[in-house]
Amino acid sequence: MILIADSGSTKTDWRILNATEVLEEAQTVGFNPMYQDTPEIYKELEASLLPQLKEKNPAQIFFYGAGCSSPERNKRVEDALRQAFPASEIHVDHDLLAAARALCGHKPGIACILGTGSNTCLYDGKDIVDNVPSLGFLLGDEGSGAYLGKLVMKAYFYREMPDELAQALKSKYNLSKDVFLDELYNSPVPSRYIATFARFAFDKRKHPVIHAMIYENFAEFFERHVCKYENYQKVPVNFVGSIAFHFSDTLKQVAKKYGAHIERIISSPSEGLIEYHQELLQQQNKEA
Repeated sequence: MILIADSGSTKTDWRILNATEVLEEAQTVGFNPMYQDTPEIYKELEASLLPQLKEKNPAQIFFYGAGCSSPERNKRVEDALRQAFPASEIHVDHDLLAAARALCGHKPGIACILGTGSNTCLYDGKDIVDNVPSLGFLLGDEGSGAYLGKLVMKAYFYREMPDELAQALKSKYNLSKDVFLDELYNSPVPSRYIATFARFAFDKRKHPVIHAMIYENFAEFFERHVCKYENYQKVPVNFVGSIAFHFSDTLKQVAKKYGAHIERIISSPSEGLIEYHQELLQQQNKEA
C-alpha cells in the first residue's frame, strides 16, 4: 500500500492505492516549500490530511510538489511527512516529474504544467532531459493562472479595460487598490491569491479584450518555453492543469500558430500517476 500526492500551490490530491485499486482519496490545500517551512506544512497535514486517512499507514509515500526543485526545499516537505508518517519510506520529487509521468507515460514528449504556476520539460520516456527554467511568480510563470490574473488586474487598475468589464469586475470583487495590494503582498502564497482572478477571465473569456489577454498569456508561454526545445514541432506537447484544461480552446489556437502538436490536455495528473505507480507495483509483485 502506497500513498501518492500531487501538490500544486492551490491544492493537493492524495491517493492511497495498491497494485489494482485506489483504497482512499483525500484533498488538502497545496504545499509549496518556496513559501512554507516544515512546521507550517506539518501543522496542515496533522489538521487536514491525517483525519481523512483514518490512521492508514502506507509503506511508501511519493510526494510530487510545486517548488520541490532542490534538496533543501524537498527536505522541508520530507521532514513534515516524516513527522506525520514516521514508519513510511518517503520520496519527494518535483511536480514536473509527476506531469511527465502522468502525461507521457513511457513515451517521449514535452510535458507542460499550466495551473496556478507554470513549468515545462522535455521527457525521453524515462527521465527529464531538458527544462527551460521556470522563474516563478515574480519573474515568470507565463501561461499560468497567476500570470493571467496579473494581466487582468493590471488592465483593471491601469484603466485599460472597457467600462462594462471594469464594472463587472468591480461588482464581483469590490476591490480598491489598497485592499488588493494589501491582500497580495501579505498573502502567504501570493501566486495563489492573484490566480483567483483567472476565474473572472474564464467567465468573460468570450469578450474580445479578455480573449486577447488569454491568447497573450499562452503566446508568451510558447515563445519563452515550448519553442526553446529542439524539435518541439516534431514531438507531442502535453498539458496538465486547470488553466490548460479550462482554456483549452485558446491554448489549441496558440499551439497551431507555433506549429506544435497537442496530444493530451488533462486537468490533474492524478489518474496518470495512479496508472504509472500501479504498473510499478505490479512489476515489483512479479519480481518478488
